[in-house]
Amino acid sequence: MKYRASRAAAMGLLFALSIVLSFAESALIPPLPVPGLKIGLSNIVTMYCLFCMGRREAYMIAVLKSMFVLFTRGAVGAAMSLAGGLASVTVMLLLGAEREKRSFLFISVCGGLAHNAGQLFMAAAVLKSAMVFYYFPALALFGIAMGVLTGVLLRSLMPHFKRIFF
Repeated sequence: MKYRASRAAAMGLLFALSIVLSFAESALIPPLPVPGLKIGLSNIVTMYCLFCMGRREAYMIAVLKSMFVLFTRGAVGAAMSLAGGLASVTVMLLLGAEREKRSFLFISVCGGLAHNAGQLFMAAAVLKSAMVFYYFPALALFGIAMGVLTGVLLRSLMPHFKRIFF
């Protein structure tokens, strides 16, 4: 019972951290030149959950973040967040994020690209237009760069996370 309670508390803290990172990113970083681009700092929390806690927890964080977006940015924002988050976690799982030997950078970059692709598919469904896919090259370049950034940040923060959470 104690283990379950501590795990639930850790998940609550991780969810709160992801929300704080998302707000900090929105408040502190000026809008980027291409609409809709974000650095994705809160995805560091999702990756930590996937690497250290398990797939269920990673999916849970992705869904909780999307529910939060529903309340703060509306249904379309939540749908975009959910599509990107679920695609990202799924691709990172398929690439072996749960295995002991893994590359944070490679998995993070692929997760970022999957997040962008998931959001584009959702945008195409919402807008009923495939024209959004012309946006993919810009998103892919940015996704690679931000995937490297979040992967490096996760790798450097991992010892601190492990000390705090387990």
